[in-house]
Amino acid sequence: MTELVDLTERLVAIPSHEDATAAGDAIETWLRAETDARVDRDAVGNVLAYRETTDEPAGDTLALVGHHDVVPPADRQTTGEGVDGEYVVERRDGRLRGRGTADMKGALAACLLAFRDATPPAGRTLAFASFVGEEDGGVGARHAIGEGFAPDRAIVAEGSTGYSAPGVTDVAVAHKGRRGSTLVASGTAAHASEPEAGANAIYRASDAIDIVRGLDAPAATVRGESVTGSLAVTLVSGGETWNVIPERCEVTVDERTVPGDRADLGRVEGTVTGVEWTVDQDLPPMACEDADFADAALAVAREVHAGRGLDDASTADSPEHVVKPHATDAGWLASAGTACLICGAAEPGQAHTDTESVGIDVLERCQRIYRGICERAV
Repeated sequence: MTELVDLTERLVAIPSHEDATAAGDAIETWLRAETDARVDRDAVGNVLAYRETTDEPAGDTLALVGHHDVVPPADRQTTGEGVDGEYVVERRDGRLRGRGTADMKGALAACLLAFRDATPPAGRTLAFASFVGEEDGGVGARHAIGEGFAPDRAIVAEGSTGYSAPGVTDVAVAHKGRRGSTLVASGTAAHASEPEAGANAIYRASDAIDIVRGLDAPAATVRGESVTGSLAVTLVSGGETWNVIPERCEVTVDERTVPGDRADLGRVEGTVTGVEWTVDQDLPPMACEDADFADAALAVAREVHAGRGLDDASTADSPEHVVKPHATDAGWLASAGTACLICGAAEPGQAHTDTESVGIDVLERCQRIYRGICERAV
């Protein structure tokens, strides 16, 4: 436990919301000191490492994947003025508290130790990747993929604890994506006393919104688990002053996509005069199509849980295959052909908060799960 907690505390203390270089340096240094892996640092700051079997031809590559950038800390989470100081990390009540403990330097530390300690089956290459820019649309993952990072399978160490039951570390076989769109309604300005002389962009936007409200949300099924997306107008902006017919109105649409299905937003552009649809962000969903991998990972998670020796059945429930609602770097990897699963220590409601924390016992469990998956033949 001490090594895992100490490594987590060391990584969490390093600021990485604006510049993740120092955190990447620490990870790279640890890998070079603690393993005989081939370690690479790419042009954007990703840290990649490979442990290759020397006496057997490479059969498959399994990667443990995380990220070392974080969202900006709250004032209480830093020792300096504003958000400029070293991050505060506290060990209290069986938990580590501070920015990045849950999302996701704790799980990253567990990945590092599992990567070092695992004895993989003959012919398997173990890979480790810690990306930058996950919180900024997958900048690091997209760069690495573009440069040839293509493991056959990957465990992405985002949070999956507490989905099927409190305290249970589940295995997510799918997650939603996020497509952010803007509908721009254009009209013709006129004095409000003569509205018929113009074309009201807000009215056109309202017609577009009515169509959005009538669209079906996307839905899919992955490994028997239902994945249901959503569609919502989240922002409307139009008009300049009280006595002018508006000539422009913008509508922001948040859509949570699912594997293989999306809402038909293009219908708006083709139906309402003067409305254009543009996509501002498109984070892909993820679905694991490798049933053997999904089942093997779940078996490991269940074995680790069963070995905890807990008497309280309410906290010793068996892990399940679940669906994660949030987009992660697994979406980019899956889109490039990697079979991905998500398994990690963070619980719902912990990431990106000013009270962010993670259970030390859950980090230990994740370390054992990661090592077990690395050692399990699929």
